[in-house]
Amino acid sequence: MASRTLISVEEYLRTSYRPDCDYVDGEVLERNMGEKSHAKLQKAILLFLSAREKELGIWVIQEQRVQVSARRFRIPDVCVTLGEPNEEILHQPPFICIEILSPEDRWPRIQQRIDDYLAMGVPYVWVLDPSTKTAYSATPAERTQQVTAGVLKTLNPSVELPPSEIFS
Repeated sequence: MASRTLISVEEYLRTSYRPDCDYVDGEVLERNMGEKSHAKLQKAILLFLSAREKELGIWVIQEQRVQVSARRFRIPDVCVTLGEPNEEILHQPPFICIEILSPEDRWPRIQQRIDDYLAMGVPYVWVLDPSTKTAYSATPAERTQQVTAGVLKTLNPSVELPPSEIFS
């Protein structure tokens, strides 16, 4: 069995990765991305939510480092905060973390990401699959569920993202 090379949080933070990588308990983990369908959906989400920033008092950013715990950093495909944060790396829970699946993604790994966000205190986690045009939502009260009502939504503020408008 090959041994893993572990690095410190400090080394992770002073190293540039292209694309940026997650950091989990000393291990740098590559994120699956790079396909056209992933990029196209990410762009659609950004455009849809960014157009509503002022109205809803939200701030939308792509691939922002989020420190979910002392030894874990995640980079959601898109995250939404209530107003623009004053920190370069988010230490306060975003309002929404959005993950876009790639063909290589597996649910156990995605669920670990979702669990990290929820444990940090993120109230809404959305997962979108461009290949099946399926959306999932997770909250601290409700585990990951497929969205069948036709709209991903939050409360306070009410953010609504109809998957039919972003899947093309």
